[in-house]
Amino acid sequence: MDLQQLAGTLTNPTLLFFLLGAFARLVRSDLEIPAGSVKFISLYLLFSIGFNGGQELAHSGLDATIARCLLLGVALAAAIPLYTFFLLRRRLGVQNAAAVAAAYGSVSAVTFVAATGFLEARQLAFGGHMVATMALMESPAIIVGVMLLLRYDVAGSERASLREVLRHSLTNGSVLVLMGSLLIGAVADAKQAEGIRPFTTDIFKGFLAVFLLEMGMVTASRLSALRSYGAWPFAAALALPLVNGCAAALLSEWATPAVGDRFMFAVLAASASYIAVPAAMQLVAPKADPGLYIPMALGLTFPLNITLGMPLYLAVVQAH
Repeated sequence: MDLQQLAGTLTNPTLLFFLLGAFARLVRSDLEIPAGSVKFISLYLLFSIGFNGGQELAHSGLDATIARCLLLGVALAAAIPLYTFFLLRRRLGVQNAAAVAAAYGSVSAVTFVAATGFLEARQLAFGGHMVATMALMESPAIIVGVMLLLRYDVAGSERASLREVLRHSLTNGSVLVLMGSLLIGAVADAKQAEGIRPFTTDIFKGFLAVFLLEMGMVTASRLSALRSYGAWPFAAALALPLVNGCAAALLSEWATPAVGDRFMFAVLAASASYIAVPAAMQLVAPKADPGLYIPMALGLTFPLNITLGMPLYLAVVQAH
C-alpha cells in the first residue's frame, strides 16, 4: 500500500468530519444534526449518484462488459451471505447470523459515495453502470439471507413471506430513489441535464461531509452495544470486508479491465448495509439483534473501509 495514498485518505476532509462526529459523541457534546436534515442529505446523495450514473450509462450504452459487471455484482451479492452465514451460525445463532450475512452481502450506498470522492481525488473515473450494479446488489443478499433463515431456523417465530420481503427490498426508499434517479439520468436530455449540474455535482462534497459528520456520531453511540457478544463480532466485522474486498478486486478482472470499476467492485463487496437490511430483517427475523449487526456494519466495517480498506483495494487492483 502506498503510504502517500494512505496519508491522502486519512487527511480527506470528509473522513475528518466523520472523526469529528465520533469525537463529539465520545465527549458527550450536544452537537446534533436534525433528523429531517439528515434524511434530506441522504436522499440528495443517492439522487446525485443515481442521476450522474444514469447520464454516464446513457453515454456508454449497454455492451458485453457492462453485462458482465451486472452479472458479477449479483453473483457477489448472492455468494457472500452464503459463506458468512455458515461461518457465524454456531457462534451467533441462526437469526443473528442470517441478519449479519444479509448485511455483509448487501451494499452501503454511503461507502459507495465515499469511494467516488476517493477516486476523484486520484483522478480516476468509474463507469455509470457501477451505480446500476450497486442497486442490483441490494436485494439478492436480503433474499439469500431470508432463504437461509427459512431453511435453518426450525423454531423461528412468525415471519413475513419471501414475496413480502422481496417487495420491501425493491421498494425501500434508498433503492427506489437510486434506481429512479438512474433511470431519469439515463433518459434525460443531455443539454437539459446541464441545467441541474450545479446541484448534482458542485455541492456534492459539502453535503457528503455533513452526512459523514452525522455518521461519526451514530457510529460512536452504537459501538458499545457489541461488547456483550465478545470478541468474535469485532474480528468478523474487520476481517470480512478485507477478505471480500480483496477477492472482488481480483475477480473483477473477469468483468472489466477498468481500474475505477474494479475498485468500485471491491468497495461494494467490502461494504455492509445498515439501512435496507435492518428494515428487511425487522420483518423476517424479529429475534435478530440490531445491536449486533448495525454496529458491526456501521461502527467497524464502515470506518475500516474509508480509512485502510480503500487504499488497500486500489493497491490490489493496480497490482493485478
